[in-house]
Amino acid sequence: MISRCTLSVLDVQFTIEICAPDLSFAFREGGSGRHKGCAGMAEQPNLSLWGWRMQQLQESGVAEEPKTRGRHRSLEAKAAILKATLQLLERKSLRKVTVDAIAKRAGVSKATIYKWWPNKNHVALEAYLEGMTARVPTPDTGSAEKDFTLQLKSLTAFYTSTVGRPFCQFIAEGQNDAGFLALFRERFLYARRHAARVMWRRGVDRGEIYEKIDGEIVLDLIYGPTIFRLLAGHGLLNDSESEAMVRAVFGGLRRSNYHSEKKEKANGHGSK
Repeated sequence: MISRCTLSVLDVQFTIEICAPDLSFAFREGGSGRHKGCAGMAEQPNLSLWGWRMQQLQESGVAEEPKTRGRHRSLEAKAAILKATLQLLERKSLRKVTVDAIAKRAGVSKATIYKWWPNKNHVALEAYLEGMTARVPTPDTGSAEKDFTLQLKSLTAFYTSTVGRPFCQFIAEGQNDAGFLALFRERFLYARRHAARVMWRRGVDRGEIYEKIDGEIVLDLIYGPTIFRLLAGHGLLNDSESEAMVRAVFGGLRRSNYHSEKKEKANGHGSK
């Protein structure tokens, strides 16, 4: 006796024929036509109908297409979330920005946001870091003093802009959330210091800066005054102040004979 049933697997309709008494079976693609996959099923007895259809799709390359589209959509959604968060931070304080507002502006669901970040502070921090990286480059002019001066100017301009304003708010949030403060140091502070350390190392390698001076202290001396003024609001933050801060630090960093040695080398009178 032969029993028949019809079902659809991944947009393809099949008719299944089950033969009694041994329960052997075959299937047809659509309602009629040749048996499909019987030989394949015999060679792979543990392969289900679903598995057989997936194998067909993979062999034709169709199965990979939805995955690629899915990844692309995910990247687009993530970029939209970060952009929306940064835009909201320009208009509101960190505490007034909500996940609901981010989701609405980005055109995504709250579940999509929580897929990548546990709360809105983590989203805001990543958005802020991306915005800062785009606006505060790491220059390489051939002079560490010029490099630090240019970067401190761009950093000050960023911190005093509407998009850079949340910096102090991140530090404030971290005072009551040790986990977030640790994340701030790991994802933001250490990344920025690494970029600055590259500029300091170039100055040491060129002989511009005393090698024995602790580089971590140097970075604190250069950037510390700007951060303190941001938090306390007791002093100006502008290009001339940035120049003065770097100049004061390099007055103690610079090797006393660096400029004369550099001039001699440029004139071809350097020591051999």
